[in-house]
Amino acid sequence: MIKVSVMYPNGPDARFDDAYYRDRHMPMVQQLLGDYCKSYAIDRAAAAGSATNAPYIAMGHLFFDSVEAFQAGFGPHTKVIMDDVANYTNLTPLIQISEVVVI
Repeated sequence: MIKVSVMYPNGPDARFDDAYYRDRHMPMVQQLLGDYCKSYAIDRAAAAGSATNAPYIAMGHLFFDSVEAFQAGFGPHTKVIMDDVANYTNLTPLIQISEVVVI
């Protein structure tokens, strides 16, 4: 299994609409990816002061059986998914693909 992490760097001018990301963007992504995407998770920087020092304001994690499954699911929908980013943030996300060792 692999995890595709989409990380949004924190900063003084960072704008991130949690509700849009949670309620619209990620469900849309999962629907477009279909059975290729096994599940997803969303992380938000902790509140109460530590969020201002967190390196990432938010992260989305998508789980797939393999890199090939990710490419097959994401490839045809890349433009639609990436065009939606401006609806919830002014940040450029960083992407990391990891092998899941323990879950």
